[in-house]
Amino acid sequence: PPPPPPPPPSIPFWKGEGLGRTIELSRELCAVRERIEQSDDDAARAFLVGACGLDEAGAAQAVAYVRAGRAALGALPTDRTVIAERFFDEAGGMQLVLHAPFGTRINRAWGLALRKRFCRSFNLELQAAATDNGIVLSLTDQHAFPLEIVFEFVKSASAESVLTQALLPAPMFAARWRWNATRSLAVLRRRGGKKVPPQILRMRSDDLLASVFPDQAACAENLTGPIRVPDHVLVRETIGNCLHEAMDVDGLLDILRAIERGEIATHAIDTPEPSPFSHEILNANPYAFLDDAPLEERRARAVPLRRTLRDDGTGAGLLDAAAIDAVAREVWPIVRDADELHDALTTLVVLPPVDAWQPWFERLCADRRALVLAAGERRFWVCAERAELARRAYPQSPNEREGEAVTEVLRGWLECSGPASAGDLCERLALDACSVETALLRLETEGQVLRGRFTAASEQFCNRRVVARIHRLTIGRLRREIEPVSAAEYVAFLHRWQHLTPATRLYGVDGTLQIVRQLEGFEAPAAAWETQILPARVAAYKPEYLDRLCYSGDVMWGRLSPHPALAAADADETRPSTPLRSRVRPTKLAPIALLLRESAEALVVRSPAPLGEEAALSHASCEVLAEIERRGAPFFADIVRATKRLPSEVEEALWQLVAAGCVTADGFDALRSLIDAKRRLGEKGLRARPRSSSGRWTLLAGTRERVDPAAFASRLLARWGVVCRDVTARESLAPPWRELVVVLRKMEARGEIRGGRFVAGVGGEQFALPEALDALRAARRSAHADDVRVGDYDPLALAGAILPMNAESAALVNAGSSSIGR
Repeated sequence: PPPPPPPPPSIPFWKGEGLGRTIELSRELCAVRERIEQSDDDAARAFLVGACGLDEAGAAQAVAYVRAGRAALGALPTDRTVIAERFFDEAGGMQLVLHAPFGTRINRAWGLALRKRFCRSFNLELQAAATDNGIVLSLTDQHAFPLEIVFEFVKSASAESVLTQALLPAPMFAARWRWNATRSLAVLRRRGGKKVPPQILRMRSDDLLASVFPDQAACAENLTGPIRVPDHVLVRETIGNCLHEAMDVDGLLDILRAIERGEIATHAIDTPEPSPFSHEILNANPYAFLDDAPLEERRARAVPLRRTLRDDGTGAGLLDAAAIDAVAREVWPIVRDADELHDALTTLVVLPPVDAWQPWFERLCADRRALVLAAGERRFWVCAERAELARRAYPQSPNEREGEAVTEVLRGWLECSGPASAGDLCERLALDACSVETALLRLETEGQVLRGRFTAASEQFCNRRVVARIHRLTIGRLRREIEPVSAAEYVAFLHRWQHLTPATRLYGVDGTLQIVRQLEGFEAPAAAWETQILPARVAAYKPEYLDRLCYSGDVMWGRLSPHPALAAADADETRPSTPLRSRVRPTKLAPIALLLRESAEALVVRSPAPLGEEAALSHASCEVLAEIERRGAPFFADIVRATKRLPSEVEEALWQLVAAGCVTADGFDALRSLIDAKRRLGEKGLRARPRSSSGRWTLLAGTRERVDPAAFASRLLARWGVVCRDVTARESLAPPWRELVVVLRKMEARGEIRGGRFVAGVGGEQFALPEALDALRAARRSAHADDVRVGDYDPLALAGAILPMNAESAALVNAGSSSIGR
C-alpha cells in the first residue's frame, strides 16, 4: 500500500517564539479592519481583492469575520480602541480577553504585568497567554472585580518596575541568562578541548546566577517584598534583553500613556459566549503562554467555541432575558407553609410584607419565630434568629448603621434574586446609597458578586452562582438552536424553502422563472409539471407563463437522464446482432426536466446513438431524428414533408424521441400537445390549437459524458437547503454520492456551506447553506402548521426517503395529493 500522507505543517517552536508582529504592521492591520467596518459588503470585498490580494471567497470570509466580531463586542478592536471581554467557561471559571491588536511583544509585556498585578491584588497566580491580537487571563472564583478597572491595573508610572518583577520568574529570563553567560565567557562551552554537555552548562549557569543574583535563586518563603535586583552587568543585560527584545516595554508605556490621556478608547463587555475575535486567542499555541501550565491543563481550552460565525449580532453580548427570568424564579424561595417562610427569612434576613404569605407569617409571630421590624416608614419581616443582625442594619439612627450587617442583608438578597442595580436594592430594602455601594464593593472583593450590564441597562450586580446559571441557560438555548431537527420539521422547512406554503408562493412569469431555477435538473413525469409542481408553487399559475419563458430563450425542457433502452443499446454497440428486449415507449410518465438554457452545457449530457433497424427506436423515429439532425431546427410541417409520413406518425415518433431524451422543442406547448392524446389525434374540435403549432424541434445532446459534480452540488444546495445522501437518491441526474461529498467537503472548508448533523434520523454527512439553517430553525420555532397539499410526483413527496413509509407519514406528506390523469 502507498505510504500515508505526511502530517500537516505547523509553526516550528523556534519561529513561534520570534518577535511577532511589529506595531507598524499592527496599525496597518487595524486600518484594514476600519476600512471594512466603514464600507458596505461589496466595497469591502472589492478592497480586499484589489488591495490585499485575497480571492473572492477569502474576502467574503474576512468581511463576515469583522462584521460578526463587531456585532458581538459592540466595538471594533483597533490601535485606537481596546476592548475587555469576559465570559464563563465550562469549568465554572471565567476568561478575560483583552483585545489589543498591538503585536506579540507589547501584548506579552502587558500580559505579564497584568498577571503580576492580579497576583499581588488577589494573592493568586493565574494562567495567561498573549498573541499578536490580544491577551487572555483565566480567572477563578476569587477574581471578582468591575471589568472596567482592568485598564487601570497597570499604570505607565509603575509599568516598567512591575514588568521587571514579572519577568524574573518567567522562562525567558532563564533562557537569556544562559545565553549571556556563555557569550560573555563567564561560563565556558569548551573545557580541555572538549565540548561541555548542555546539562553541565545549565548547572554552571544556575550556580553563577545564585552567586550574582541571590534573590532570584533564593527560597520564596524567605523573601519579603519585591525581589531585589543587583547592579551586575550580566543581570542588567539579561533584563534589558527581556524588556526590549523579547518584549517592547517602550511601546507598552506609549499605549498606557495614550489610554490615560484618553487618546485610546476603552470598552468593557460581559458576553454569554466568546466573540469571534477571541477564538484565536483562546486556541493560542504553547509558545504564547505566559505561565508554565501544560497544554492539557489550560483553563482557556475549557471554553466551548462556535464552529461558525453568528449570523446576526442582535442580542450578542447580552444574557438571554428569558434565562434571567427563569433563573430569578428558580432562586427565589418557594413558600408553601410557615416553615418554608421561616427558611426564606433566614436567608433574606429582611423581607417586605407579602400579602399571599401573611397567614404563615402570623403563625410564625404567634410561635415567636418571627417579628416585624420598623425602618422609618417601612416595615419588614424578620425571623427571630436574625433579628439582632437586622437591627444593626436598620438602627434608630442611620449614622449607627453597621456595614457588615448591610453586607449580610445584600448577600442574602442577591443569592435569591437576579441581576439588580444599586438603585433597585436601595429602593427595595430602604437603605441609603452609600451603605449599599460599600456593601456591594465588599461582596465583590470577596468574589461573591459580579458587576456588569447583564440586560443592556445600567450597571448591575448579581451573585456569581446565579450569573453562572444564567450563562449556562443562555448557552443551552444557543445550543438547542443548532440541535438536529426532526424529519417532520425538515419537511415543513422544505415546504417553505420550495414555496409550497401559501405565504411563500411566487407570482407571474418572474416567479415561474425562480421556480425553474430552483428545480432545474430535477426530472419529474411530463404530465406532472403543469398539474402538480408549478401550480403548487406559483399562485394562479397559467400555462402562458412557461410558454413565454421558453419562447424568450430563458427556459428549455427535455429528458436529461439516459433511457434504459438506449443505455442497453449503447452497451451492446460491440455486438449489433444481439436482439434488444426493450424499446422506448412514449408515456406521459416520461421523466422531463426544466432548466435554464444557460445551464444546458452543464446539465445536458451526450446521449447514446440508436443502432439501425434493431435499435430501441422505431423506423419512423430514426427517420425523424435524422431529418432534425440534417435540418438543424425544422418545424413540424417541415419534418412531415421531408419524411413523407403521416402527421400522426411524425407525432408518435417525436413523442418517442422526447421520451428517449433525444430531442426538444423551443416551446413547452410542443410537449403539452404530445402529452394530450386527444389533442395529438386531433379530436378536440376546431377551437383546439392545431397539431402543427408545436414550434421548432432540435436535438438534445451535449458534449459532456457525465454531469459535473461541482456544478450539480450547488444546484442540490439551492433546491434542498440541506443536502444528504437520502436526498440525492431522488435525483436521477445526480453523480454518485462519493463524488458529491468530496465537492461538498471542499465547499465547507472554504466557508461557503456548513457541515454537521442538521436533520435527526438521517444517516451520513449533511451539508447546508447558512441561510437555509436560519430558515430551518425558524420552521422549528414556528408552532403554526401550514396546510400543504403535495402531489404524488412532486419533489417533496418524501415518504420513504426522509420520512418512514407508514400511514402517518404518508398522510403528513401526501395529504390531498392527486394522481396523474385524475
